[in-house]
Amino acid sequence: MIPVNDPLLNGKEKEYLLQCITDGWISSDGPFVKQFEEMFAKFVGTKHGIAVCNGTVAIELAIASLDIQPGDEIILPAHTIISCALGIIRRGAKPVLVDVDPETWTMNAAEVEKKITIKTKAIMPVHMFGHSCDMDPLIALAEKYDLHIIEDSAEAHGATYKGRQCGSMSDVSTFSFYANKIVTTGEGGMVMTDNDEIAARARSFRNLCFLPQQRFLHEELGYNFRITNLQAAVGVAQMERVEYLLERKKAQGKKYTELFGDLNGITLQGVKEWATHVYWVFGLLLNNNVPFNAFEWAKKLSDAGVQTRPFFWPLHEQPAFHKLGLFLNEHYPVTENLARRGLYVPSGMALTEEQMEKVSLAVHETLRGI
Repeated sequence: MIPVNDPLLNGKEKEYLLQCITDGWISSDGPFVKQFEEMFAKFVGTKHGIAVCNGTVAIELAIASLDIQPGDEIILPAHTIISCALGIIRRGAKPVLVDVDPETWTMNAAEVEKKITIKTKAIMPVHMFGHSCDMDPLIALAEKYDLHIIEDSAEAHGATYKGRQCGSMSDVSTFSFYANKIVTTGEGGMVMTDNDEIAARARSFRNLCFLPQQRFLHEELGYNFRITNLQAAVGVAQMERVEYLLERKKAQGKKYTELFGDLNGITLQGVKEWATHVYWVFGLLLNNNVPFNAFEWAKKLSDAGVQTRPFFWPLHEQPAFHKLGLFLNEHYPVTENLARRGLYVPSGMALTEEQMEKVSLAVHETLRGI
């Protein structure tokens, strides 16, 4: 079975982890945490980086750092991981959905203004599968209506929009370092900002809102979202080779595009001229003339020795949200089609060209005759 993800940990990860153990710095107070924050902030091009234990809490921390209040509304795409909406709901705010662009599968900027109300406080674009959102129209809307932008860049390490790094075009942005990400710490995340006040709030909320002048005294209710020195050590080793990792991902994207670009029955994610796609994962979307859906296709590919993953299930079709009275009777056709007819093939950092050729053979065989 060719795994859908296989991380590449052949830098100094072992050396730095051993250093943590030898020195006894395994908690969140270790020196690798600050080093990782500084390296990643420099890479993204922001003044501050606040490392946390995973990407999901990075979103919640970003929202808290903006002082979003109960009843406030945040607009986000229906096609994204549930974490984006969770952070909004757990803050007492309301997620408001828009559909995605049928070519790039990212937030459809043309749909956002229709959803802005007097309660809207922020827009949350989500860069998808390594391709950036169309940010300029969203930035213009934020300026017009005095809104924050919370940029979810979990899937877009090193991706750019018109030459600007994803994660650097907003009031606050978030990243994930889960095991399948381009830069990984196993689990981990980071909040990025140029704003000193937002950074200070994020650091305080990350660490239970201890008062600087007296530990164990609290004026606000915070979280324990700290990352460990062990995780950060892996992150530092990864960042030392980040340009190599990005070139490897881009090469995978180019190879897969060559293998699948003229295959009948599927559509690939569109790549706009203003985007540098880093191909975090490589998605395939079944055309309507194919007589089976993505779940049936995944079974065929699994039988052929190729592991896959489905696209995100629509936020507006999540039973857990319906129980809360959210998104009832809402429909977003592009998102719904992606969920039912899209999957991504093995895209791990350690994937070899030989494995990619085998994936291509399996995909072609399952679509023979289409």
